[in-house]
Amino acid sequence: MLRSVLAAGVATLAFVAVPASADKHTAAAALSAPQIEFTEWTLANGLRVIAIEDDSTATVTTSLWYEVGSKHDPEGRSGFAHLFEHILSRKTENMPYNLIYGLTADIGGTRNASTNADRTNYYETVPAEYLEQMLWTHRERMFKPVIDQDVFDKERDVVKEELRQRVYAPPYGRLQSFVLGENAYDVLPQRRPTIGSIEDLDTATLDDARAFHQAYYGPDTATLIVAGNFDEADLRKLVDSYFADIPRRANPVSLAITAKEPQRTQPRSVVATAPTVPLPVAGSLWKAPGSTGADAAALDVLAAIMARGENSRLNEALIRTGKAVGSEFVYAESEEGGFVASFAITNPLADVEEVDAILKGELAKVRTEPVTAAELSEAKSEMFAAALSRRETARGRAFELGEALVSSGDPQAADRRLAQIGAVTAADVMRVANSWLQPNARVDLRYVAGEDDPQTYANPVPMPTFVTLPSAIGEPRSVLPDGERQEPPAPGVRPTVTAPAIVESTLANGIEVVATQTGTVPLATMTVIVPGGAISDPREKAGIAAFAAALANRGTPTMTAQQIAARLESLGASFGAGGGTEGSFFSLTAPVANMAEAGKILSAMIREANYPEDEFERERKRGIDGLALSLKDPGQLVRMAALPVFYGDAPYGTIAGGTQTSLAAITRDDLLTHRQTWWHPQATKIVVSGGIAQEAAVALTNQLFGNWRAEGPAPQSINGRAGTPRTVRTVVIDMPDAGQAAIYAGMRAPSRASDDFFPLTLANAVLGGGSSGRLFEEVRTKRSISYGAGSGVMDRADDGYLVASAQTQNSTADEVVQVFLDEFDRLGREAFADDLIAKRRLFLTGGYSRALESSSGFNNIVAGLMLQGLKPAEAARYADRLATVTPQQASQVAARYVAADKATLVIVGNAAEFLDDLKKIRPNVEVISADDLVLSREDLVAGQ
Repeated sequence: MLRSVLAAGVATLAFVAVPASADKHTAAAALSAPQIEFTEWTLANGLRVIAIEDDSTATVTTSLWYEVGSKHDPEGRSGFAHLFEHILSRKTENMPYNLIYGLTADIGGTRNASTNADRTNYYETVPAEYLEQMLWTHRERMFKPVIDQDVFDKERDVVKEELRQRVYAPPYGRLQSFVLGENAYDVLPQRRPTIGSIEDLDTATLDDARAFHQAYYGPDTATLIVAGNFDEADLRKLVDSYFADIPRRANPVSLAITAKEPQRTQPRSVVATAPTVPLPVAGSLWKAPGSTGADAAALDVLAAIMARGENSRLNEALIRTGKAVGSEFVYAESEEGGFVASFAITNPLADVEEVDAILKGELAKVRTEPVTAAELSEAKSEMFAAALSRRETARGRAFELGEALVSSGDPQAADRRLAQIGAVTAADVMRVANSWLQPNARVDLRYVAGEDDPQTYANPVPMPTFVTLPSAIGEPRSVLPDGERQEPPAPGVRPTVTAPAIVESTLANGIEVVATQTGTVPLATMTVIVPGGAISDPREKAGIAAFAAALANRGTPTMTAQQIAARLESLGASFGAGGGTEGSFFSLTAPVANMAEAGKILSAMIREANYPEDEFERERKRGIDGLALSLKDPGQLVRMAALPVFYGDAPYGTIAGGTQTSLAAITRDDLLTHRQTWWHPQATKIVVSGGIAQEAAVALTNQLFGNWRAEGPAPQSINGRAGTPRTVRTVVIDMPDAGQAAIYAGMRAPSRASDDFFPLTLANAVLGGGSSGRLFEEVRTKRSISYGAGSGVMDRADDGYLVASAQTQNSTADEVVQVFLDEFDRLGREAFADDLIAKRRLFLTGGYSRALESSSGFNNIVAGLMLQGLKPAEAARYADRLATVTPQQASQVAARYVAADKATLVIVGNAAEFLDDLKKIRPNVEVISADDLVLSREDLVAGQ
């Protein structure tokens, strides 16, 4: 009854799993994933079209994949493909600057773009009736883009801010973006970072950009993938109408990369240095085959055996022994070549050379001894389960197909790769380890604190000279004047899609169960919610609730941590747990065929977690070390520091993950007491969704948890969670080495149950809702001083906060602050137009509806509602709640809650670069050294 069956005629990819040796009760199961069904055709101009129909969704995803990636960046112009990801999203003859944002957001859709070595893609997910409008926008961007000085300068500045935010600010950003590629390749253009460099971006010209576009972009280098609710015959007509007349490139430059990466025959070593590196990294790199290489699938399996999941070899050798805080084994691939990287972030008390020796020992073992049948099966189970997750929605299937296509040229490559993974043997794994991971082909790597000096990690092989493109011809297009521009097409007919029914039930022991079937892909998610959370933690021991949840899989009276991990991973199940502000959650996702067996383990962990002392001590130490990484990242630090500033000593001011001091004070008994107090059947709620029928989900939940009994009464609710409103402050946390400044600006907001919540949610959508929000428009679009800016309203059972945030150069932190404050006052001062509020309603409801289509999204939303004391049915009433809000109500509520003089500011960055200018805006600034920070206190400093 609990096994989901695919519809007749749908082809599947499968293999038979071997049960983990630690689990004698688990029978072998045939795990399968549905093949991606599609139709394909090609226009006379070379445009390839792929259609993936799915009438179970009310949306459609349009995505255009150019086989132009960072490997095509010209000589001296690294980052150009990524720059064009930005440029081609901005202006066309008929679309003024950033109109594409409004065309998607204002109808309840979402859009974005991305770049890697092999491709650049542009994609939108919108209500299905707007398919033609999205195809029109893709035509515009392919055929009539405006590439002028204005868009070039703005987007170049935005890309530089993105580089600072994603590469320079995080402690390990340079390692991931610069160091690995520079040393993984010698002659392939993949050696250069996808995001480019400040120097190359600064020396580029508009003519360089136009030449790049003319050389590479056209229908003959693109694939259009449409997935969702549409009629294929109608789609074919629309594609012909909008794309058939677009000519091929006039002077095409070949996309082929002819360079061949030579095998490395001599080992070498690199010691890279960068600022704000809290813990050293040790590891090694090897060259590896490209995506279509015969060994690619076996390398995927090898990577899973080495580092995927808690039962992986590196986790056992490095994390469980306490030698490392984190470890990775990555097979990174592109069309022409790839690399394998094996590395670890060293525990502060461990010797980096010892960690390196352990890594090398594990690699030597996999080269000389066959992996076990259980390890092989476990890796495949995990990978098939991941494929199920990707294929749960039409959008997910489109992206999996597209990614495989651009790195192979074959739209069936994703299915073929999964079938190859199912056929990998232990001998294959040992063979590819021997072929590609030889010691004499290795680059040994260290990444440590020091100066930002690229010479420390420079590859001794000279950088090759890359392609030089023909000069641009003609003149840039311009946006047509008002009155001459073509209007986007009107929406079509909205398809009728019946929302899945939500079934609510209460078990005999008081557990509330919510179930719905969100799809037919045989994957399900079960989320268990218990009260408590950070609000139940004593401030001096912040992190108890989060640790009690996160360490539930570290042992029960009948299972060790290793046995739990082995059993779950052999079933293709993934488990996650943690403590939030108002409660804790446990989430299990598994193939439906294995959900009952995996659910037994989930039930045992929640009822009987016993936190063995050695497991507890190791994970507590690891948590403290992990916080050392967060304290070096401005974006992460500002989020933590804001809580005690906003809420003082009230329960909401407690940091869920704790502080280094509070974690050091927690004992194993604290976790046991928390579990026994707060994890109680009469206070527990369970949500089940995915490809499992509602009745089967309820029956399974009763089977797993119906006989749970607990000693003592159910826990009492915690009152006064938000405390009294705090004084408005301006707090600067001085981090001299910060690569960027991170800014938080917050104002007290109503609870989720308040009548003011939905009016303020609508008003906030005007202020900072996505790329059409005013903050994004002012900070990124107009000024190009941040990669992005936005705001959101906290969902809380008691008072929350409306928080605006952005990261920017240290020198422009004051400018962002001024924009925020001006926009706060404007929001409360100006009346909202009817059409503006109507568009913002669609923006909010569209995002909410998309989230409900996947099992994880549905569970997250419903679990959050239930933790706040609301009924699960509220998930289906979201649009109705927003629909009742008038523009006048939204304006009135905005005026009541949002204003510059109500905003508390928290800024983390190099204060020397902005403090004087900030004081002109807010004279009373508290400056606290990041080295002296005490995150358990409202004043953030040690008591006198």
